[in-house]
Amino acid sequence: MTATPRRGTPAPALRSRPPSAPAEKDRTESNVRMAMTLEEAPWLGWLLVKALMRFAFMVANNLVAIPSYICYVIILQPLRVLDSKRFWYIEGIMYKWLLGMVASWGWYAGYTVMEWGEDIKAVSKDEAVMLVNHQATGDVCTLMMCLQDKGLVVAQMMWLMDHIFKYTNFGIVSLVHGDFFIRQGRSYRDQQLLLLKKHLENNYRSRDRKWIVLFPEGGFLRKRRETSQAFAKKNNLPFLTNVTLPRSGATKIILNALVAQQKNGSPAGGDAKELDSKSKGLQWIIDTTIAYPKAEPIDIQTWILGYRKPTVTHVHYRIFPIKDVPLETDDLTTWLYQRFVEKEDLLSYFYETGAFPPSKGHKEAVSREMTLSNMWIFLIQSFAFLSGYMWYNIIQYFYHCLF
Repeated sequence: MTATPRRGTPAPALRSRPPSAPAEKDRTESNVRMAMTLEEAPWLGWLLVKALMRFAFMVANNLVAIPSYICYVIILQPLRVLDSKRFWYIEGIMYKWLLGMVASWGWYAGYTVMEWGEDIKAVSKDEAVMLVNHQATGDVCTLMMCLQDKGLVVAQMMWLMDHIFKYTNFGIVSLVHGDFFIRQGRSYRDQQLLLLKKHLENNYRSRDRKWIVLFPEGGFLRKRRETSQAFAKKNNLPFLTNVTLPRSGATKIILNALVAQQKNGSPAGGDAKELDSKSKGLQWIIDTTIAYPKAEPIDIQTWILGYRKPTVTHVHYRIFPIKDVPLETDDLTTWLYQRFVEKEDLLSYFYETGAFPPSKGHKEAVSREMTLSNMWIFLIQSFAFLSGYMWYNIIQYFYHCLF
């Protein structure tokens, strides 16, 4: 039997419970996030405006520079018939300027390059192949920047790149220059290697090319790592995480096509102690390792829009005389695997310390900051926009005359 409260007796007041600790913590974190968002709003707004301005400039840059390049190449076709070497020299200079413009987009966003290892300027006049690890589309932009101060290397360079680049705004320039677009995939492999061999025979010597840029991994690290590790496990090969096992097909084709043979059948190449070697043909393999802080690579979108904070990309070089590189398939594959195992060690050391290890025989590693001349960038950009204006008026004049 329950007791009934008397009439007039006030009912006991309901006590409000104090908020629980988790709820109070969530409310505090929410307030902190809101405060951070309000503080970052002006910065995010400026970042968006800057990205849009950079994109607009990039579009304008392409609209004047690439058509001007094509118009100059067309108008110089008679020179190609009369003096092919001079024609390709002029074309190479314009090609270098175009790549310099791409480099300048990253330069003014604060994306710079620090170089380590051997000084490749010493072999800039010789024929060489660069073997580069591949992490993102920004690798290409990084190389465009750090090779600008290496004499005529960029002007006389041939790129081997994924066929998807053929359909970008720069694709027609690369086609004219003689770069090779390779289609990835096992079903295309043999056909692509035959096309590469033919391309080298028809375009490398005739266009006075000196350097070739090759990404032997055959794709980006994030896309190939799992497959490469499975292949390594199955075949008892080195297990790599910072790079993937390279493919030797394209490298073998290049070496067989371009390495000059001595009478005894051995390759005629340079000597590491005699950089002024006058031997003909391919002379050097430049093992190039690109490293990004915290293993966070830069992609082409970041390079264009500049929404990432200023970043220093680190590039390490090692030079191997071609006479020390085996040409037989199995030996060459083993040699390439060894180079990429060394790349793995280099990158592991870099990610732990923020620097590359010193070269053999040296106590400390020496780095060199790569710089672009602001005056030179201004001049080539001015030339591009003035050329675009000139060709627009010429085409407009002929259009009105004809129609």
